[in-house]
Amino acid sequence: MSGCEARDAKKLVRSPSGLRMVPELRSARSPFGLDEPPWVPDKEVSGGFPVEINKMFSCAQHHCRRCGKCFCDKCCSKKVPLPRMCFVDPVRQCAECALISQKETEFYDKQLKVLMNGATFFVTLGTSDKSELMVCRLSNNQRYLVLDGDSHYEIEIIQISTVQILTEGFTPGGGNTRAIGMVLQYKVPGSEELTQMKFTASEDFSCNKKLSASWLAAMHKATKLLYESRDQ
Repeated sequence: MSGCEARDAKKLVRSPSGLRMVPELRSARSPFGLDEPPWVPDKEVSGGFPVEINKMFSCAQHHCRRCGKCFCDKCCSKKVPLPRMCFVDPVRQCAECALISQKETEFYDKQLKVLMNGATFFVTLGTSDKSELMVCRLSNNQRYLVLDGDSHYEIEIIQISTVQILTEGFTPGGGNTRAIGMVLQYKVPGSEELTQMKFTASEDFSCNKKLSASWLAAMHKATKLLYESRDQ
């Protein structure tokens, strides 16, 4: 097994919430992942139920695998995929969390693949007035933004501080906008200073503008998940 394969190796573990396929090393986890929440003790759950439910001592109680709170069977009946916590099978979630997880499933089923397939942009580093045409993609382990052209860069996702999506087409009266680029700031390991990089979709008709816009939209969603993971 190579060094990269060893770092990305996974193991199957069982928790009270269900089976999870997690990285052998915590440092190898996806930057978009979430930790399992601690379960609210059963003796503290009565405040989460309607009054009429609290009076029913025989009422079934279930913990939501996403938020850890306890709910009656009616309010926690849905089993929904939860890839951000690496669950192998759909798990029980409350109605509010199930809705959030269902929306995230689109990112994992569609947008994550778009990011990994990559798109072509003109990339400008720092305050330089020169740009380079590069293919930008997310690494298969989701931990690096990889840029390939005459130069090569690998930006660790967890080192990204801010991402600003650049758009055009907005009018004061409303209307559709189109993503045309992004500006991101990140820290180079060993340095506390921020480095800026600007991505601009090429106007060359040989480049797929639709693909670039889709990649930027997926990156925007990935950024939201990244911020949520940091805030947990």
